[in-house]
Amino acid sequence: MLRLLCITAHPDDEAGGFGGSLLLYRERGVETHVICLTPGQAATHRGDASSSDELAVMRRKEFQSSCAILRVSHGEVLDYADGALDKQDLLTVVSDLARRIRQIRPQVVMTIGPEGGVTGHPDHSMACIFATLAFHWAGRANRFADQLEKDRLHPHRAQKLYYSTTAFIMPERPPISPAPATAIIPIGRYLDAKISAFKAHTSQNPLFPFFENTIRRRGADERFHLVAAAKPAEIAAETDLFNGVLEQD
Repeated sequence: MLRLLCITAHPDDEAGGFGGSLLLYRERGVETHVICLTPGQAATHRGDASSSDELAVMRRKEFQSSCAILRVSHGEVLDYADGALDKQDLLTVVSDLARRIRQIRPQVVMTIGPEGGVTGHPDHSMACIFATLAFHWAGRANRFADQLEKDRLHPHRAQKLYYSTTAFIMPERPPISPAPATAIIPIGRYLDAKISAFKAHTSQNPLFPFFENTIRRRGADERFHLVAAAKPAEIAAETDLFNGVLEQD
C-alpha cells in the first residue's frame, strides 16, 4: 500500500493547499493521512462560536467534513495552540509527529513551505519546521528512542518530502519567497471538490468568495518543491509525487 501524509497547521489548510492532490491520490488507491497541528481556535472568522473552545469544537467537525469530501483515509487534529506554534516546545511537537510517521509509515510526506505558504502565516512556517525534523528523525533509531522501546514502534524513513509552493503571491499579505516548483500536479478535474472541501469549513464563510475566485483562476494544478529524498538524485521536473517511490517501504 502506498501512503501519503500531509502535515498542516489549521483546519482548512488540507483543502486550500493540498485538496486536489489528496483526492487525486486517494482515487489512485493511495492511503492518505492528514495531521493538523491546531484546531484553529484563534481564527479571525469565528462563525457563531461564543468562545475559543467552542470554535475549536466547531472547526474539528468542519475538518472531518472536509476530509470526507477529499476521501482522506484518516484525518487527525492535534491540540497545539493556534497562533502560537512558535511558542511550543520543539522537541515535544517533533516527537508527536515522528511517532505518527512511525505509525503511519508513509512513503511521501508533504507540508507547507517555510515561507508560510501564500499567506505567510507564522503557524504555517512552524508546521514546516516541525514536519521537516520529524521526517528526518523518524527514520533514526537514536531519536525518540523511547517510542521504540516502550511503544514497540520502529524507525521509519519516508522516501520523499515535499513543500507546497505557488506560482503567485498576494501583495496585501506579508512578503514571501516561495520555492520553485519541481512537481506540478494537474488537479483540474478535482477543482470543484477542492472548493467544496474548503467550504465545509463553514466558520470561515467570509473567505469563500476570495478563495473560490482565486482557485478557479489559478488553481488548475497544485505545485510542490522536492526538499529531501531517501535516494540521492538530480533534481528533475515531476508530475507525480510518487515518482521513483518503492511500495514495499
